[in-house]
Amino acid sequence: MPLTVLSVSYPLAPVSESTAGGAEQVLAMLDEGLTGAGHRSLVIAQGGSQCRGTLLPVKAPGFRLDEDVHALACIDHRAAIKWALTRFAIDIVHLHGLDFVDYLPEAGPPVVVTVHLPISFYPRQAFQLSRPDTHLVCVSESQAWTCPAGAKIWGVIRNGVRLDPYQPPRVKGNYVFALGRICPEKGFDIALDAATECGIPLVLAGTVFGYASHQQYFEDVIRPRLTGDHRFIGAIGLKAKRELLAGARCVVIPSLVEETSSLVAMEAMACGTPVVAFKRGALTELVEHGRTGLLVDSRSEMAAAMEAAGNLSSSLCREYAEKHFASDEMVRQYLALYSRLAASSRVHIDSDIEKVA
Repeated sequence: MPLTVLSVSYPLAPVSESTAGGAEQVLAMLDEGLTGAGHRSLVIAQGGSQCRGTLLPVKAPGFRLDEDVHALACIDHRAAIKWALTRFAIDIVHLHGLDFVDYLPEAGPPVVVTVHLPISFYPRQAFQLSRPDTHLVCVSESQAWTCPAGAKIWGVIRNGVRLDPYQPPRVKGNYVFALGRICPEKGFDIALDAATECGIPLVLAGTVFGYASHQQYFEDVIRPRLTGDHRFIGAIGLKAKRELLAGARCVVIPSLVEETSSLVAMEAMACGTPVVAFKRGALTELVEHGRTGLLVDSRSEMAAAMEAAGNLSSSLCREYAEKHFASDEMVRQYLALYSRLAASSRVHIDSDIEKVA
């Protein structure tokens, strides 16, 4: 039976395949999977977002991002969700934002919440929800283990990536590549220092969002390290991302937080490129140390791993990605969850109608 699913993005980031945030990319893949399977996909996201279903646009904030801007964006999201629930016969609401408690509908159809970020990033009430028929989904086992006692976690659905656009190249370049949001917790300054230590150029791509702390980090910490052959190239499109991932000696992920997943790591391995990363969070689940990448504990170990990564097998990385990271499996699991929750909700509604009758 076809479903109508309302997907709700984080208010301060657009939805597209090329958005820096993993949550927005996952939402885009689910939107594509829903429409491809014959379901109706509605997406609440910033105007200008790219989706296959029906975009219900909300106003995009300006460049400056602060608490006041965020509060107004959450108000817009609450209004958009309320309007959508009155306008459409929605079977499932799927929330992806870190701030979902600020616009969680009080009643209505089943709600799925994907917990994309480290548990410590969320307010305590996110795991003490009183709203019935609300189901939290983690994206890795390591993330689920860190949830507070009593948290109502439905289970784990691991992220995936589209494999076909990412293919190993014929020739590798002599550079390391880093990609993501340019902010303190991503640790790109450590990657630059490690690359300087081992004498390998580093290409850094990503978005410096309009948060004051992100801007200051870039100007005070990253820019002074862009010496020699190191380069910052800003936000890039899909074609450039695929080429840079595929041509790199390795992709480096120097995150200082417990990463819950890593689409960049998956995309790198799909390109036949090994991953060098700190031994944190889900990266220990995604990277097979010594085969598809190298997990390290310090800057010096990272520098040595950048050199050693050139000895790892590109074909093995690709084979591993094909076996473990296909987005089709992620989409299949979410669609099965949607169908199960929608069917259960209909049974409860029918039962309530019989009681009234």
